[in-house]
Amino acid sequence: MSRPKAPKSLRFQPAGGERRGLPVGKKQVLNIERLSHDGRGIAFLEGRTWFVSGALPGEQVQAQVLAARSKVVEAQVVAVQTSSAERITPQCQWAGQCGGCTLQHLSHAQQIELKHANLVEQLSREGVTPSNWVEPLVGPAFAYRRRSRVAVRYDVKQKHVQVGFRGLASNDIVEVQTCVVLVDGLQSLFSGLSALFNGFKQPQALGHVELFSGSSNALLLRHTQGLDATDLQQLRAYCAAHQAQLWLQGSGAPQPDQAGLTLNYPLPAYDLNIAYQPGDFVQVNAQMNEAMIKQALDWLAPQADDRVLDLFCGLGNFALPLAQQVKQVVAVEGVEAMLLRAGENASAHQLDNVDFIRCDLSESLRHNDWARQGFSAALLDPPREGAQAVVADLAKLKVPRIVYVSCNPATLARDAALLTARGYRLEKAGVLDMFAQTGHTEAMALFVKK
Repeated sequence: MSRPKAPKSLRFQPAGGERRGLPVGKKQVLNIERLSHDGRGIAFLEGRTWFVSGALPGEQVQAQVLAARSKVVEAQVVAVQTSSAERITPQCQWAGQCGGCTLQHLSHAQQIELKHANLVEQLSREGVTPSNWVEPLVGPAFAYRRRSRVAVRYDVKQKHVQVGFRGLASNDIVEVQTCVVLVDGLQSLFSGLSALFNGFKQPQALGHVELFSGSSNALLLRHTQGLDATDLQQLRAYCAAHQAQLWLQGSGAPQPDQAGLTLNYPLPAYDLNIAYQPGDFVQVNAQMNEAMIKQALDWLAPQADDRVLDLFCGLGNFALPLAQQVKQVVAVEGVEAMLLRAGENASAHQLDNVDFIRCDLSESLRHNDWARQGFSAALLDPPREGAQAVVADLAKLKVPRIVYVSCNPATLARDAALLTARGYRLEKAGVLDMFAQTGHTEAMALFVKK
C-alpha cells in the first residue's frame, strides 16, 4: 500500500470558500481548541469550523487556507505563535509540506492515544462498547515502511525531474531527498533517484516509481512511452548497485526486467514466504503485520478440527498461518489475480487444506453452498468501505467467533452495531499502530456469539 491518502475533506474544490471571502492562501490567526480524529487542530471563528494541519490544542497559530466549503475550512499551519508543551520537533525537515506524515509534531505515544480515542468515539457513536479494551499493538515510530509510491514529474520549462511525494492537500511534488519512515533497505534506493532521473536523456518518459522491500528490494518504474536504451542501461546499473530487482510497467501489467524475478515477504513465525507482484495489496509495516496476525489468531483461538472462514483473504496473509492450525480454511477474495497468487502461495508451502473462492464481497454470501456448511470462526480484513453485507450474513450463519481487522474505525463501528444488534457481544477491541506519524487508524475487534 502506498502512503495513506489525505482525508477526503482535504481534497474538495475550494470554489465555495472563495465566494464566501476565504480564498485559498488567505492567512488567519486561530486559537486551537482540540484535535480531530485524524490529528488536525480544530478552531472556531465567525461561525466556521477550521481544521488545521500541524496544530495542537492550546496553541495560537497563523494558518493558511487550503480549501473552504460552506462553514468548514481546511488550513495548514504556517507559524506557531503560542506553542503547546506537547509539541515536538519533527525528525523530517519536510514535515508540514509533504502530505505523508502529518503527525510528526506529536509524540508517538500521543499519536497512539489519539487513535485509541478515535476508535472509542466511533464505537460510542454507534452505541457499542467492548467488554475489554486491549492495549494497542505498537510498532516502530520510524523506518517501518517496506513499500512506497514515489511521485515523479518532468518539468519541461525547468528541464528538471521532480522526485518526491505529493504535498499536503496538493498535487504539487515536494522534492524529498530522504524519508524517515522508509525501512533502511529502501532509504539509499530512494535517495539517489533524483540524480539518476535528472541524468536521463528522455525524462519525459518517466511515470511514477514504487519501492518494495521484503526478502529482496525492488524498484518498479511506470513509464508512459518507450525508454531510451541508454536510460534503461543506467536504470539497470542503478538497481544492480543497490541489489534491487527492476520491474517495468508500460501500458500493461508490471513485468520483471529479468525472467524469474519474484517479490515476497517473510512471515518467520510461520516459516512462510508470501509471493506477490507490484499492484497487489501488501501491508506496508512488516513488524506490525506479524504482530497483527499473531493477535488475530490468538483471539480466534483456532482448534485442530475447526473450519474457518477468511474473507478478503488477499494473498493469504491470514489464511496460510491459519491453515497450519486448523482442519480447513475457506479463503474468499474478489480480485482474481490476488486469489490466484494466494493459491500459488498455499501450494508452494504444501498447504492443501485451503479452499480459495472468488466472490463479490459487497453482496450476500448465503446463496453459495460453501457458505452454508458452517464455520467455527471467521476473520475478515475489508477495505475502508467495511463489510456490511457479509457481516449481516455472518450473523445469520451464527458464526461463534469473528475477528474483524479494520482500516476505518467509522465502518468498523457501523458493522459492530449490526453484529451486536444480532446477538453478538463485542468482547475485545484495540488499535493497531500500522501507520506511525500519520492520522490513519487501524483496529481489531473480536465478536462472540451470545
